[in-house]
Amino acid sequence: MQLQGMLKSKSQTQQVSDKFKKREFVLTTDFDGTYPQHILIQTTQDKCALLDSFNEGDLLTVDINIKGREWNGGDGVKYFNSIEAWKITKN
Repeated sequence: MQLQGMLKSKSQTQQVSDKFKKREFVLTTDFDGTYPQHILIQTTQDKCALLDSFNEGDLLTVDINIKGREWNGGDGVKYFNSIEAWKITKN
């Protein structure tokens, strides 16, 4: 899937564990409309560097995968989703 929008913000890379790192950013879609959407997207591992060459305000096309997982904890089953970018290009 692809999303197009404006880079609202980006964070520094977070080292979650010794084998896993992630970096989050917010892409604003429909930014010139009445109801802009601010979508939190993440990159992981070697893809964290994809954001290095982009600045807030840049118009981007982001290729994404939507991932979902199930967690069975003490309060019952819960479901979590994530949006993960694997390619980012400037428009």
